[in-house]
Amino acid sequence: MSAETVTVDGVTLALAPPDDPPSTWVGREDLVEQLLAAWLVVHDDDLPLNPRLVGRPGVGKTTLACAVAARLGRPVWLYQATADTRPEDLIVQPVLGEKGSIRYVASSIVSAMIRGGIAVLDEGNRMSEKSWASLAPLLDHRRYVESAIAGVKIHAHPDFRFCTTMNDDASTYDLPEYIQSRLLPRIVLDFPDAEEELRILASNLPFAPERLLRYVTAFLQVAHGRDELWSVRDGINVARYALKRARQSGRPDADAVALVPEAIAAVLGEDALELLPGGPDVSSP
Repeated sequence: MSAETVTVDGVTLALAPPDDPPSTWVGREDLVEQLLAAWLVVHDDDLPLNPRLVGRPGVGKTTLACAVAARLGRPVWLYQATADTRPEDLIVQPVLGEKGSIRYVASSIVSAMIRGGIAVLDEGNRMSEKSWASLAPLLDHRRYVESAIAGVKIHAHPDFRFCTTMNDDASTYDLPEYIQSRLLPRIVLDFPDAEEELRILASNLPFAPERLLRYVTAFLQVAHGRDELWSVRDGINVARYALKRARQSGRPDADAVALVPEAIAAVLGEDALELLPGGPDVSSP
């Protein structure tokens, strides 16, 4: 299927298709309300804000953004930032076409700008200041980006919305104030409590026995109390692997509880075994 194209100032741009990420949010509703408020426009002279969603890896930052986009009925474009992301990667890149011709391909962010969708820049603080600088005019009242490669200035559709997720860990850049001031408000996602974490596990693994999910939740709650980085995403992988091992060996799903230590060692490493709760209630249904 050929890419959709648009013409901007006489230059034809091929657009990236929207993504289709998971869009079910099981968590604090106040986080949804905060993001909705950031994207709200309250007057003809008002502009949406560009929030940053901050928290440990795996707490659901990207899922939250995609779920709110789904509630708004808007398409989502995801862009994964890395330390190697270049300014032109974020805007327009030239691609060699047939017979030596050059075609210009819009990034996910620019495609969302043009189509009035929602752009989620994932793990934005893994990206350098130089790359962020190319987005600075998009994130203030100007609402545009410029491509030196294609020689065009691209303005954002009024319905365009932006947010970035940022992991709260050491392997990231410290962004300068002029960038941080454009990425507001700061919405913080923390580890969920036990009840919420159990609901998240159950929503992702509806086929898993409740005893298994309760045991994994108990492990995660101990890990959170010790300030370990393991998140509900890790718990999902542990529970999934334990269940797979049970099925592989021909045992009933209920026996997957006994295989959680093996799954934790395989998924998180043997050091994590010391955090297994000494007496979790794994016998009640």
